[in-house]
Amino acid sequence: MAPSQLAASIFTASFLFIILPGSGGWTKEILPPEPDLVTRIDEQYDHEARLFLMLYSLNGTGKVDYVTGRLVQEYSRNNYGNPVYQTEAYPLFYWWNHTMYNDPEQDGVNGNERVYQENVEFDITRYKPCAFNGQPC
Repeated sequence: MAPSQLAASIFTASFLFIILPGSGGWTKEILPPEPDLVTRIDEQYDHEARLFLMLYSLNGTGKVDYVTGRLVQEYSRNNYGNPVYQTEAYPLFYWWNHTMYNDPEQDGVNGNERVYQENVEFDITRYKPCAFNGQPC
């Protein structure tokens, strides 16, 4: 195939991928990179899944809108009784814009993430089920 034909084919394929509706439950949006720690508003440890979750508010409203989940290799407590987690360098799961992504290679956001589930909300009450005076704890 001539270079000009190859370029035209790539352009056509890219164009069709962008404008055609997704099929098979695949989202059309690209997962943004893992946020800076300054936007982190909370962290949780999921004992059942052995995942360390970091909760972010990208828009600065205090509402969770991006979550990462790293596998925990080791869990302990420091001299003050606070939990210490040794985790994988990159997340296994991401949640953003009502979509859960899976990254089995755990190599950071680089385009090889897979849609795990769409139209799903992150349920903080699973980790913080209590409320005090109507306010989440």
